[in-house]
Amino acid sequence: MTTRKVAVDYGLCEANAVCMGINPEVFQVDDEDNLHILKPEITPETERDVLEAIRRCPRQALSIVEEDD
Repeated sequence: MTTRKVAVDYGLCEANAVCMGINPEVFQVDDEDNLHILKPEITPETERDVLEAIRRCPRQALSIVEEDD
């Protein structure tokens, strides 16, 4: 079975929190401006928000990866 997860390229990420504004249950920027993925596994409930965050990321630092279980 393949699991889809959201991934971050930390070399590109500027922690501008656009993604956190879209879904703070999945994305969180801490006080030191570090992005954390709280729920990396993409579910039917989070898929739309994750796709929107990927689309709106100013640095294109977000992507979807597939991992085999």
